[in-house]
Amino acid sequence: MNRFIINYLVFCLKASDTAIEADKKILVIKQPIGVVTSITPWNFPNAMITRKLGPALAAGCSFVAKPAEDTPLSALAIAVLAERAGIPKGVFSVITSNKSQIIGEEFCYNSKVRKLTFTGSTEVGKILLKQGSSQVLKMSMELGGNAPFIVFDDADLDHAVEGAILSKYRNNGQTCVCANRLYIQEKVYDEFSQKLSSAVNKFKVGDGFNEKVTIGPLITEDAVLKVESHINDAVSKGAKLISGGRRHELGGNFFEPTLLTEVTKNMIVSTKIAQPAFTSLIICSTLSNALSI
Repeated sequence: MNRFIINYLVFCLKASDTAIEADKKILVIKQPIGVVTSITPWNFPNAMITRKLGPALAAGCSFVAKPAEDTPLSALAIAVLAERAGIPKGVFSVITSNKSQIIGEEFCYNSKVRKLTFTGSTEVGKILLKQGSSQVLKMSMELGGNAPFIVFDDADLDHAVEGAILSKYRNNGQTCVCANRLYIQEKVYDEFSQKLSSAVNKFKVGDGFNEKVTIGPLITEDAVLKVESHINDAVSKGAKLISGGRRHELGGNFFEPTLLTEVTKNMIVSTKIAQPAFTSLIICSTLSNALSI
């Protein structure tokens, strides 16, 4: 979190007016754009805000943050630290609310706002872009991913398993950069599935503050229900569970690390982005075949 702030502080100190000597003299003057607003998700609540706040403050802009309704306290803690650091009142403000649509509209339509930076789903990003176009609002969008992870038959399977775990189970799969499906070439499909299942079954589920724990809970009960729904859909259409598939015995929002094989493109799990808590394995024959699925 502090790295983002420090990096942009350095940029601010290095910034200067630039004179270009030619037939005429051109002077470029850097000026603050104005009020900057942000809408951020819950999964990295501090980093998501500070990576946007840092450049805004460095450029001399005031900043209004709308954190996710599931993680408002992190944003408020940043505001307290900003106040302690001497940032003047009103330069950094936080709006906590579950009325995301109303606040999004205010950010897009209010003429005092000169820039909106958003991290979240592609669907919401499209809505904000459309709304902001009414005043040609400057926007930065970091939207959801739909990334495949492909393993060919000449791969080092042990290394591929390590890579798949890092790519898929980071933050229990609850990030937009996690691979949402794995394409495995048919010659190594069974061997890779077994190796990955063995590794997943060794995960330690529990409190993330325990150094021995490798997998924490899902964010909300709704997230658990969505995972259950997607798994049930896949199994009803022919997918096989080889690891997990149920709520964890710890209760709450804990869910067993899950592995699905024989997944096909008609299943929800092969089309939806950012599938937390479980991995879908899809068989492929060639690169062209994987890209066409």
